[in-house]
Amino acid sequence: MDTESAEAVLQAWGVTGEWRGLVLIVSILLATAVVSFIGQLVLVRLERRLTRTANLWDDVFLHAARKPIQFFVWLQGVYWAAEVAYRYSDAELFTANDLLLKFGFILLLAWALLRFVGEVEKVLVSDRVDEPVDYTTMLAIGKLLRAVIVITAALVMIQNMGYSISGVLAFGGIGGIAIGFAAKDMLANFFGGAVVYMDKPFKVGDWIRSPDANVEGVVEHIGWRVTRIRTFDQRPLYVPNAIFTTIAVENPSRMFNRRIFEVIGVRYADVEVVEKISNDVRQMLHDHDEIDNDRITIVNFTAFSASSLDIMVYTFTKTTQWVEFHHIKEDILLRISEIIRSHGAEVAFPTRTLHLAGNEAPEFAGLNEVPAPAAPNSDVSRGESG
Repeated sequence: MDTESAEAVLQAWGVTGEWRGLVLIVSILLATAVVSFIGQLVLVRLERRLTRTANLWDDVFLHAARKPIQFFVWLQGVYWAAEVAYRYSDAELFTANDLLLKFGFILLLAWALLRFVGEVEKVLVSDRVDEPVDYTTMLAIGKLLRAVIVITAALVMIQNMGYSISGVLAFGGIGGIAIGFAAKDMLANFFGGAVVYMDKPFKVGDWIRSPDANVEGVVEHIGWRVTRIRTFDQRPLYVPNAIFTTIAVENPSRMFNRRIFEVIGVRYADVEVVEKISNDVRQMLHDHDEIDNDRITIVNFTAFSASSLDIMVYTFTKTTQWVEFHHIKEDILLRISEIIRSHGAEVAFPTRTLHLAGNEAPEFAGLNEVPAPAAPNSDVSRGESG
């Protein structure tokens, strides 16, 4: 039954004009509430049923549209109630009813599309799909789609208000030049964020650092203006995106291995067993389960230092985890220490030998011993032989 038929029935019952309008408005609002309630029950049950199907997108679409549909029902109810009120009161307040209906429909449609974009983002980065999309890439695409939806909705609303979109776009072009000069830093950050999204030097969750700036930590969020990084002392660091176009960024999260690079010195007295120590350490690294033998491994006697014979140990672990790497490194250093000890050698430490002029050159066995210092007035201290 439409409003004219209901009005005729009320008139036949002898209801006066003002009361007739009030009854019609209340009836329309009650009918709208009933339809909205029943519609929501149906949509909720249908959504629960669709979640159990193999198709991912039917329940995503329905979940995105459920609340906008509920508001659309109320929009229609309020529109017809306002039409009745305008017929019986002729108030100027209800003259823009048609325009508000159009604006409401545009806003609800934009809201539904924004909700749909959000639901699609959640699905594409989750385990519900065979190949999840990178979160950072999906975040950039989602922001771009949201901006397009909002701008399009605004332009359509402007067109419905009677303004020419071409004129608005022309004015926006001129205004954009002025805004560009006034907000060049903001635009630089915006394009810096776009470069980060396109080149992907890092993503959310990566550990990054820069040798050119005091920037190091885990990336938490990549925005259009700033990137939020959580430093290792758990403080948030907000870095303008324009910085990333001018500095070098290192991404340790994408390393294949972690490197062990140590120089271990033994005493000069152990020169005869240096080669054996190097061979045993090299074999130990080759047999170690946590060492990547596909990478280069170097164990060689490399230098005569001031107080030691230096053996370079250069190898790579399979793991890239920071804590696990240090456990492996500790195990390897302890094994090297045991190998040195098994050959009767010792790890060297800084020493100084005083050679008395006129005496024979000491043997290697005494080079690591420090004799007692001479008296201040002795001939030795003056560099003269006794």
